[in-house]
Amino acid sequence: QVQLVESGGGLVQAGDSLRLSCAASGGTFSTYAMGWFRQAPGKDRDFVAGIGRSVGTYYADSVKGRFTISRDNAKNTVDLQMIRLIPEDTAVYYCAAARRVLPGSRPSEYNYWGQGTQVTVSS
Repeated sequence: QVQLVESGGGLVQAGDSLRLSCAASGGTFSTYAMGWFRQAPGKDRDFVAGIGRSVGTYYADSVKGRFTISRDNAKNTVDLQMIRLIPEDTAVYYCAAARRVLPGSRPSEYNYWGQGTQVTVSS
């Protein structure tokens, strides 16, 4: 059983940067592909970024060039660096772990989820 805890959310202005972090425990972190998803009120949970067990990063078109996902297998963490934030980035951001080599883009492909962290971008 893997436990995931997100941190780093908050209220920022458009154009600002924010770094989210997800700490994993209870499993062998390096054997999981990791992903970040987000969910705005009344909308589906959407894929934001994913990273494979050791290599390979993937991004939603809406965040390419602005968001960067990275992982530290020694520290059991996966981060999401976000720059040039826009109001449309406002959502609850979730960290997820998948028992696979490469990350998927669908929530159903992930086995474990964190509780989420709120990101609000004001205009």
